[in-house]
Amino acid sequence: MEYQNIKLTREGHVAIMAINRPGAMNALSTQTAREILSALEEMELDDNVFAAVFTAEGDKAFCVGADLKERKNMTREEMKKQRALFVRTFTAVAEFPKPLVAAVNGFALGGGCEFALGCDFIIASEKASFGLPEVGLAIIPGGGGTQLMPRVIGRNLAKELIFTGRRISARDAYKIGLVNHVVPADQLMEKTMEIMREITKNGPVALQQAKRSINLGLELELHTALALEAECYNVCLATEDRDEGLLAFNEKRKPVYKGR
Repeated sequence: MEYQNIKLTREGHVAIMAINRPGAMNALSTQTAREILSALEEMELDDNVFAAVFTAEGDKAFCVGADLKERKNMTREEMKKQRALFVRTFTAVAEFPKPLVAAVNGFALGGGCEFALGCDFIIASEKASFGLPEVGLAIIPGGGGTQLMPRVIGRNLAKELIFTGRRISARDAYKIGLVNHVVPADQLMEKTMEIMREITKNGPVALQQAKRSINLGLELELHTALALEAECYNVCLATEDRDEGLLAFNEKRKPVYKGR
């Protein structure tokens, strides 16, 4: 599809998906949700994409959650349909099979915070802030926040942030393990792409299987989790990339991986 509310670009083996509604603080509209779903599918099916970045245009907001201006005129039935679409979109981010890194440039509130939580890890601008303020609107986080936040920072601290709806700075987010790196705003994408290049020099099948093993294994008891890891390892063992990796090592050169 043609994208109106996001930008999808590529740099080497890295795809960069950016919400492009800076005038609306990159709020999540119905059209934006549809485009994110489409872009995720496009990136997943593109064998030349080994990993992806989820970011946003502008320097004020990553995403401030649902577009409440759009929602205020909706009927209850329209809101129900939009809600189903949003759930699919948040789930698709959390279940994207390739490495997906959030580069957060400003406010990541409500659904914006949940989008970041659904990624594999977060790199934040010093101007970024995070929060799940939904209880202040008499609802709860509905894009995975009640499930993802406790898994990232622990149950009790997640409860405090969700129950209070408190907003925290990028530095505080780093202190509690919500964010991996905090950098000056003008260095956000530079730092992000530096890390993405480190990631995408590796075998793409191995990256996907490592993500699968970690994400699924965390929910299993150890014996079953180790069996899962062995299964994921065996997937890599049968690939051309694995043969290329061994050959490149013995020939003392950089491998050329193709994702097969």
